[in-house]
Amino acid sequence: MAFVRITITHVSKPVAREPSLNDELQWLGASLGFFNLRDKDKSLFRIFIALLKALKSGHSGLTSDELAMQLQLSRATIIHHLNKLMEAGLVSSVRTRYVLNVSTLEELVELTRRNVDRTFDDLKRVAHDIDRKMEL
Repeated sequence: MAFVRITITHVSKPVAREPSLNDELQWLGASLGFFNLRDKDKSLFRIFIALLKALKSGHSGLTSDELAMQLQLSRATIIHHLNKLMEAGLVSSVRTRYVLNVSTLEELVELTRRNVDRTFDDLKRVAHDIDRKMEL
């Protein structure tokens, strides 16, 4: 059984008349549980954006060393956050390079939706079996 951590958080949308692209990316990532208040220096967000830019420019992913140098973060910080992104099913490691598992953000939302739907279907089946066994 594959493990994918799914976190959905209700976060208020940016209230500015014309939210910036950065504001919208922050909101999307926070809503999907990728970025949170503990990430004070926004390092996880910065890694996500670097991988998104690499995807856009046609790179075959980035190494942890390339990310560390580009973002001026320690390699340990990069690895920690990449592991979180892999746990969420968003990033894969391909021959020492890290790549996003989606080609668009809309695809990311659809992937998350499918994972959530599959999880709720499993929960419903198990709940039904438990109800039956407990004669509820």
